[in-house]
Amino acid sequence: MKILPAIDLRDGKVVRLEKGDYDVQTTYGDDPAAVAQTFAQAGAEWIHIVDLDAAKSGLPTNTNAIAAIRSAVDINLELGGGMRDDKSVQTALDAGVNRVIIGSAALRDLEWFERLATGQGMGDKVVLGLDARNGMLAADGWTTQTQSTALDIARRVTDWPLAGIVYTDIARDGMLTGVNIDATAELINATNVPVIASGGVASMDDILACKKIKCWGAIVGKAWYEGMIDITEACRLAR
Repeated sequence: MKILPAIDLRDGKVVRLEKGDYDVQTTYGDDPAAVAQTFAQAGAEWIHIVDLDAAKSGLPTNTNAIAAIRSAVDINLELGGGMRDDKSVQTALDAGVNRVIIGSAALRDLEWFERLATGQGMGDKVVLGLDARNGMLAADGWTTQTQSTALDIARRVTDWPLAGIVYTDIARDGMLTGVNIDATAELINATNVPVIASGGVASMDDILACKKIKCWGAIVGKAWYEGMIDITEACRLAR
């Protein structure tokens, strides 16, 4: 299993939200590249980056910060937030991101997303983002509630050549209340696509629980920023 430490960007700063609420923000620093270097030095193979401004507006916003991260570290980067057409996806990949996470745009137009995911050379570059409240998916930086369920979409894409699915329990994101293991395991059993757990990781017990249900990876955010998880140790346990 992989550990993916998270860098959430807003106005060029490293922040965390609670339950995706843009009005409840904690700012952890104004040097995303330095944070990325810390993760790389700790042994992380991937960094999970979210452009929170773009997730809400649909317009790439924190491009300078993302470029600085890419220049600072030589490990894999995945980026989510605001990529809603072929051009924005290609722009992110051209900027050196290894793979992109598509959430809102995929939910709105699964046919477009399927064409993107199955395009030549794109199979290892596209991740589906499924962000759920009580099993129901949300979009637009979690500000819009949909009538689709995470399980329905996971089953639909089960045979698509996706790099993965990032499954986030919004109610637990940034709350340090533990991963929703039952819902994540149910999703893993519903699809052939590798699943990355997100939302609520608070301790090494969560890392071990995610490994036990055979997650491909686990995203660690606030728990590291609050000093509750050591990335080096988390990577060791995951391996």
